[in-house]
Amino acid sequence: MQNVLSDRELLESLAAEVETNLARHIAAAPEWQPHDYVPWDDGRNFQFLGGTDWDPAQSGLSEVAKTALTVSVLIADNLPAYHREVGKYLRSGPWWRWVGRWTAEENRHEILIRNYLMVTRAVDPVALERMRMAHMTTGFRRPAMHLPDVLAAWALEETAAAVRHRATARLAENVMVATIADRLAADDELQAVFFANLVGAALDLAPDQTVRAIADRIADFHAPVVQLADGRTSDEVLAEAGVYDRANEAELVFAPLLDQWKVFSRTDFDEEGEKARAELAHLRP
Repeated sequence: MQNVLSDRELLESLAAEVETNLARHIAAAPEWQPHDYVPWDDGRNFQFLGGTDWDPAQSGLSEVAKTALTVSVLIADNLPAYHREVGKYLRSGPWWRWVGRWTAEENRHEILIRNYLMVTRAVDPVALERMRMAHMTTGFRRPAMHLPDVLAAWALEETAAAVRHRATARLAENVMVATIADRLAADDELQAVFFANLVGAALDLAPDQTVRAIADRIADFHAPVVQLADGRTSDEVLAEAGVYDRANEAELVFAPLLDQWKVFSRTDFDEEGEKARAELAHLRP
């Protein structure tokens, strides 16, 4: 029977790994500016300032591209809730510095997407603002979790976000949308590496605890869903378009992480760890 480590013990034991991965992340992440991706010359005033209000004919994007970008910006708008949920667990030393860095990167995504959508008039700004208000009022909450659960959950979240953004880029209907989506995906992938590396380190320290967390978080994983103005959910639209389909999560999100963590080849699990691994057996390659 393996000893169960408290969250505080894990926070302290993994602190050096956080420092190393934070330094690696900063070195690997290229500096980029959100204003560079916005065609400002396309902008003009709305009626409030003497211009013309939005009309559907002004949008040059397909419904799928509009939905994909709307989902991305609304998730990023909800950043205060995500920050709270991550921050309440990672409140010490290098962990807190990572939370700050991660939050700043995610906020940059929101700045870029919203400016692009408004300047190009790609979506109805009134409908988007109403969705933002509703989405942020509902907020984002998770049940109380232990540290390995938090790390596993965000490794899954960021991996799924990268999958969604890469698929948005592959729509290839608009060069700037593809460029923006690839830029966001690159950030998501680096963030996923950070969380995944910490899960790997936690597996070495507390194998049974951590694989239990992995199994639990995969079992209840659901990428963020946005209620759209027309009554549909983003899940439905993006799955139909092949941008993000839950039917493909095992292959595109779960399996790569399980492979990285060597879940099916490790030899350090005791009885509880083996039970958790058995629950993941359907994801074995």
